[in-house]
Amino acid sequence: SLPSLKREMRNLSEECNLEPVTVSMAYVYFEKLVLQGKLNKQNRKLCAGACVLLAAKISSDLRKHEVKHLIDKLEERFRFNRRDLIAFEFTVLVALELALYLPENQVLPHYRRLTQQS
Repeated sequence: SLPSLKREMRNLSEECNLEPVTVSMAYVYFEKLVLQGKLNKQNRKLCAGACVLLAAKISSDLRKHEVKHLIDKLEERFRFNRRDLIAFEFTVLVALELALYLPENQVLPHYRRLTQQS
């Protein structure tokens, strides 16, 4: 289910020490893909993984080895192949029309929820 996928995204992000704002951005990307009807049973985990990866790259100062660690974690948790993830990252970029910098009002509701939960 989508809520459980988002929970996985959050748990994994916390394990990799990503900031709540990063998780919030990943959620917004993910929801945009859902609204566009891009998700199906085959690709939803790749979608979730690619959203986390893109948000991490955009919002934070992940160093090379940390990106690698994040990809390892994504691969292990969502059980997909990193080659597929990297390919899908591009698909997601195109679907989002390269609009990775999000307006605050899209990120804030998620951010508030995440910071209140923890």
